[in-house]
Amino acid sequence: MRYADGPQVQCDIHVEAAPSQVWKLVTDIDLPARLSPELQHVEWIGNATGAAVGSMFVGYNHNRLLGAWQTVSHIVEFEEERAFGWVVVSPDGRFGDPEPDPEKPMAAWRFELEPGESGTTWLRHSVLIGPARSGLSLAIDSMPEREEEVVAFRMDVLRANMDATLEGIKQLAEERAPEPR
Repeated sequence: MRYADGPQVQCDIHVEAAPSQVWKLVTDIDLPARLSPELQHVEWIGNATGAAVGSMFVGYNHNRLLGAWQTVSHIVEFEEERAFGWVVVSPDGRFGDPEPDPEKPMAAWRFELEPGESGTTWLRHSVLIGPARSGLSLAIDSMPEREEEVVAFRMDVLRANMDATLEGIKQLAEERAPEPR
């Protein structure tokens, strides 16, 4: 797959907790920083104090290949106990887009919750890369003949990080889930 194809990853997990409990976790923007090896810290910006359509937050990221960088995320979807989505832009043009545009993000992320049987939840986590340039673009620029390999590698890394995040959410939700009567 090439960058222009809009590479994407989707992971899911079954959680033995009610959607309301899982929802509290997926809409806590601080939680992924505790679970992800790449996202280090987040903070609300502007007048935002919580998740809602239009709210924005800064993400502070680090990995061994790119070093440290920041992103700005715009919440674009917020359907109580169903879907939470945000798009990510580069605030400083580091990846080649000097004017960040939420309509043309580096990535679009989403959690989707589906009620299961007996008060459980199916949780999906997905990401769509592009269309704007990202850190992945820098790697492709340096090895254009290996673009498909570079994209596949990044998708594998994202999948592993997303699985770790889902496992962490599952563990936290199930620890807090009330005992069956």
